[in-house]
Amino acid sequence: MKKADLAFIKIPDSPGVYSFSRRRLTQTGRRSTQNEVLYIGRATSLRDRIRSYFSKDLAEIRSPLVAKSIADADSVSWEETDSVLEAFILESKRIKEHWPKGNTDEKDDKSFAYLIVTKEVFPRFLVFRERELAIRAPRSTIQALYGPFLSAASLREALKITRRIFPFFDTKFSLEGKLSPSAEKTLRFNQAIGLYPREFDEKAYKKTVRNVRLLFEGKKSVLFKMLEKDMKAAARTENFEKAEECKRQLFSLKHIQDVTLIREELRAPHSVSFRIEAYDTAHLRGESARGVMAVVVDGEAVPAEYRTFTIRKAKGGDDLAALSEVIERRAKHREWHYPQLVVIDGGRTHLNHGKKVFSAAGIDVDVVSVVKDERHKPREIFGSSSLVHTHEKEILLANAEAHRFAIGRHRRALRRIVR
Repeated sequence: MKKADLAFIKIPDSPGVYSFSRRRLTQTGRRSTQNEVLYIGRATSLRDRIRSYFSKDLAEIRSPLVAKSIADADSVSWEETDSVLEAFILESKRIKEHWPKGNTDEKDDKSFAYLIVTKEVFPRFLVFRERELAIRAPRSTIQALYGPFLSAASLREALKITRRIFPFFDTKFSLEGKLSPSAEKTLRFNQAIGLYPREFDEKAYKKTVRNVRLLFEGKKSVLFKMLEKDMKAAARTENFEKAEECKRQLFSLKHIQDVTLIREELRAPHSVSFRIEAYDTAHLRGESARGVMAVVVDGEAVPAEYRTFTIRKAKGGDDLAALSEVIERRAKHREWHYPQLVVIDGGRTHLNHGKKVFSAAGIDVDVVSVVKDERHKPREIFGSSSLVHTHEKEILLANAEAHRFAIGRHRRALRRIVR
């Protein structure tokens, strides 16, 4: 799709969900009337976000898969919402309907995030990755399930906003039966500060669950009618406190301040799962050289995917040679998901060396390097300024995790030597 195609389109400057599509091909090779949705995203400003996809450096800011999806598209459409929160929920709904290649082809199915509502007297709202659902949340324990959501971090931000209007339970422990002293303390504290309902009123909480479910089902108009009905019923019985609470909830829904979700949107691009790999190498007085790989996906460390490499060829103290060996060994594992970004230690020499080795290994990936001060604290990050700005927090997390993991491995090796 060309930028010129947007010249006469009046895109609204409001939150919403957008989709890039193309006409499906018939068996004879002609374009049919049916559209294939290639990519779906949400935006604070539909106008600004859609136009951003026609910048020259799109492949640097987004993933190559997203850039290809936009290039293959021949139309764009959108749906306006009243808030970013509603756009976030609608985005998940549309992805579930279409499963666009641009959103899902490079994402591990097991890493999608889901919101579940437990089947209990006092239901809890819990966030799980798909890989955790079968083990930690069997179907028999689920009252409702919402998703997939591409970002668990964004889902948690959405729930923070929601609970300001409708306080709900999200304890890791069930509220049925006797609680441990620590669980009781946690529960009472969160009730006191308004994160949880202040009382165990089964009838009232059932309405809270209903309200949150309607919101995550995208049925805001129904939710408004239910709250207005509850408000009038409370007023008729002179339960003015309850009527005032319903009035406050209605006002809050109409004026959602989803600043945190907007910040999350700006921080993490809407694309496939964003994977960062960080590498570190170290040795014990020139011996027992090892390299490690730490992994951060969508802003969260994934220890299960950390790896250790024993350095066999590089001489002790030759950091560049050790880095080359680690990258070359990593490149042989084609079954591992490829990263969108790689983080290494060192200055521009290490950065340029890392780029060359990845290129020689046939892996097209962005590389940044973290320079440390004399206290081994991050001082500067070299690499693409747009990527550094967008992913600074995740870059530093990945770098710190690689260093921590490397130290742990070497301490273990040292204990073996001492023995």
